[in-house]
Amino acid sequence: MAEPLVKKLVEAGVHFGHRASRWNPKMRPYIYGRQKQIHIIDVRETIRGLFRAQKYLQQVAAAGSLVLFVGTKRQAADPVERAANSCGMPFVSERWLGGTLTNFRTIRSRLSRLEELETIFAGTELESYSKKMQSALSRERRKMFRNLNGIRTLNRLPECIFLIDPNKEKNAVREAQKLGITTVALIDTDCDPDSVDLPIPGNDDSIRSIELVAMMLANAVNAGKAEAQVAEHEAAEGEETEPAAPTPVTVPTGDGDAASS
Repeated sequence: MAEPLVKKLVEAGVHFGHRASRWNPKMRPYIYGRQKQIHIIDVRETIRGLFRAQKYLQQVAAAGSLVLFVGTKRQAADPVERAANSCGMPFVSERWLGGTLTNFRTIRSRLSRLEELETIFAGTELESYSKKMQSALSRERRKMFRNLNGIRTLNRLPECIFLIDPNKEKNAVREAQKLGITTVALIDTDCDPDSVDLPIPGNDDSIRSIELVAMMLANAVNAGKAEAQVAEHEAAEGEETEPAAPTPVTVPTGDGDAASS
């Protein structure tokens, strides 16, 4: 186990769980012990979960698929947004709109409306509306921008969702399960690890903890993208330099048979 990583995780407070009275018994395998009525998460299990998630997200990104970052609780919003932006992936950090995945076509139409409003405000068309209408359009644009801006690049369903606290994001988990989308989650001691596909046991209330885990997964996504670019470049070079396949040559033999070389 890499000691620098253990130190980083401990310094970020990843090992601090919830009060023992709030625990979910299914989290027992991930708990190291108890200190002053607070459950302590086994950092070894955190690292195992992190490594599994990193490997999977790298494969997803290398295949050219999307990872949706989700974190709408107050502590998670900014770290999730920064991590998603650092790897060019879509995110939800304000509010999970019902049907974001299961009613994807409608959500895409709302994005079209947001682009329409931005066009109105960018040009001179706004001046043709009354003051009351301008105010209403401004409110509509602000609300839609807040809720939809992070998923502008979600032009197709994601392969995977990374989320903070499946208890808080239960609607996102439910929609992902319905569509067979893989879920990766940072889960605290009050969560049900069976509700997600790849649990990462850790403190989901600490900003530092969330930021560290989210950025590690964002780095894995970037590694996968770089891997895909290298493979694409090598494939392109191969097409340019690869000689044409040689035409089989028939060599006559003494007995009249033919052999190919």
